[in-house]
Amino acid sequence: MTSLDPRAPLVLDTRELGRRPGSQRDVVITVPAPAELGIEVLRVPEGSPVELDLRLEAVMEGVLVTGTATAALEGECARCLEPIEDDVHVTLQELFVYADQHDKAVEHDDRDLDDETSLLEDDLLDLEPLLRDAVVLALPFTPVCRDDCPGLCTECGARLADDPDHAHAAPIDPRWAGLTALTQDQSTTQD
Repeated sequence: MTSLDPRAPLVLDTRELGRRPGSQRDVVITVPAPAELGIEVLRVPEGSPVELDLRLEAVMEGVLVTGTATAALEGECARCLEPIEDDVHVTLQELFVYADQHDKAVEHDDRDLDDETSLLEDDLLDLEPLLRDAVVLALPFTPVCRDDCPGLCTECGARLADDPDHAHAAPIDPRWAGLTALTQDQSTTQD
């Protein structure tokens, strides 16, 4: 019994490849984006279309998946918090190993396989972890609306791109702040 739902959009059936090395199948599909695909400030909206152009190829150990994924991104600039809309294009490549091949490799203490090895479950493969890893790694750690975004004023939070001449009076050293009160008192007494 498999834990994968064959009706899930990112689960593909590889039975027609028939475990014949060299047999292949091209898959071009559009699927809804899974939840939380991205990082905190930039993500693919849940349910938005993700275009997959894949080739599934049977090899001795399992099924090699190669191709691309394209999706729309939305988020906010890390400097000025303005909305960002962009696209992400990622390359996918992963070997999904047959369970019996994995068991043989483990039995022979094959160091090439580890707990991260992707497995086929009853000739089904789940693309979601592969897609998630590829998209998250392709996103910038600090996305910006434009390369020269000046950000926000550290004192008042004004968006500096809207007012390039934005400035504040030079801060007064707190050790001398008491003297400003004296000069203000003298100017009011002289009037």
